Amino acid sequence: MVLDLVVIGTAISLGPLHNSAFILLLSSRRGVRQGLAFLLSWLANLVVVIACVVLLTGGQPPARHSVPSTAVLAVKLAIGVALVLYGAYRHRRPPRPHGPPRWTARIDNASPVTAAGLAWLLQPWALVGAGAATAVDANLSTLGDWLALTGYCLLATLSLIVMELYVVWAPVVANARLNALRTWMEQHQEQLIVTLSLLFGLWLTARSIAELVN
Repeated sequence: MVLDLVVIGTAISLGPLHNSAFILLLSSRRGVRQGLAFLLSWLANLVVVIACVVLLTGGQPPARHSVPSTAVLAVKLAIGVALVLYGAYRHRRPPRPHGPPRWTARIDNASPVTAAGLAWLLQPWALVGAGAATAVDANLSTLGDWLALTGYCLLATLSLIVMELYVVWAPVVANARLNALRTWMEQHQEQLIVTLSLLFGLWLTARSIAELVN
């Protein structure tokens, strides 16, 4: 479970869409406040999903090869296959020009509530679902699994935490470098989405099949 959570948390943290949006928020007039609202909402979403899983399982993992355990692995397999198909679709479709989203024109006047809602909308829910399916195996009678779930939520938020702290400590330098990073991510958005979807989709698919077979 720990390895799965590390990989899924890393995949969530590396997503180009929410990182680009977060950099835009940080560079706005009330960037630190809006960034904090986005970050806290993002983290809260992850915690709520994990909490719902824990409430459903009672903190006890289902027996291996039982119906619930097999169903969870089937869900992870479906998510992995969906990510692979999505990555292949994005790779094969004709290139499209990417303009800035319409909401970016109103970013300076956005409220913290809007920033928090944007975090919810940009969450990669397929990967969050994979993380939730993995958390089903958590045994909350052990400290290690508590730490694993906490570490997963923090790892999935790590890129946002690092950027928020960077802007707080060195706002001028941070904004310049982060905006350069955002420009690069926007120029390579398709390649990043395809690569991440295929890599983590294949990994989830292979892991799920291996666990179903063994």
